[in-house]
Amino acid sequence: MLTPADFIGSYAAIGENKAKSPVRKLLLLGILAGFLIGMGGVASTVASHAMEGASAVRLASGLIFPFGLVMVILTGAELFTGNCLITISVLEKRVTPAGMIYNLVFVYIGNFVGSLLLAAACAFSGQMNYNNSMLAVSVIKTGVAKCTLTFGRATVLGILCNLLVCIGVMCALCGKDVIGRAVGAYLPVAFFVIAGFEHCIANMYYVPAALFAKNIPAYAALAAEAGVDLSVLSWGAFAVHNLIPVTIGNVIGGCIFAALLWAGHKAVK
Repeated sequence: MLTPADFIGSYAAIGENKAKSPVRKLLLLGILAGFLIGMGGVASTVASHAMEGASAVRLASGLIFPFGLVMVILTGAELFTGNCLITISVLEKRVTPAGMIYNLVFVYIGNFVGSLLLAAACAFSGQMNYNNSMLAVSVIKTGVAKCTLTFGRATVLGILCNLLVCIGVMCALCGKDVIGRAVGAYLPVAFFVIAGFEHCIANMYYVPAALFAKNIPAYAALAAEAGVDLSVLSWGAFAVHNLIPVTIGNVIGGCIFAALLWAGHKAVK
């Protein structure tokens, strides 16, 4: 595998290419990444929705969800949170801050589109009918929980999350074979899921899926019977209580990790 110092030089070039990619490429590969991260959410929710106990749910989700990032790495898709590592390219003076923002904006849009399409497909295709539609109730409960976070808590959970995601991307890109890349991506993401941290792209699937499910009368009725407060689940609450603060936190966490890595292995001799 590459050493951390070698990785800095390698990623400086990778980030430069990302910052120069055409909009069409960023959007298409961003859609793919949003879909793949969302699929991690779909699979982990199906596997854990009928489990008893928060620890068991976290563990099952943590074991399954990370395969989404593994697929992102192996397909060369563009993921907003991982691309915060372009900070390294900026510090190496290979990319301007404007170039980094250009990449992040269009990748973010693509990720949102991919996640949203998957959420709609799952909600309206009947995929959530599984287990007498208890899967739909679980999806709605998750959305409600994410829409009731405070701004500060969501931001901090976002910071902690992307520290680990960027470590995962780094470890994956340091690997020189498929197994090394897969393991490198898998472990840090498993940690963030088990710990309950917040990832803005994953939430682009989780919360819209809950919002779409809420608008299906049969799912909404079951959720209400289960004591779920559907009134707190809205697009506005998603934006204010989750997506905006988590995105801010993810950017802070990713940039902090990239800067620390660069300072420790490159700038400091």
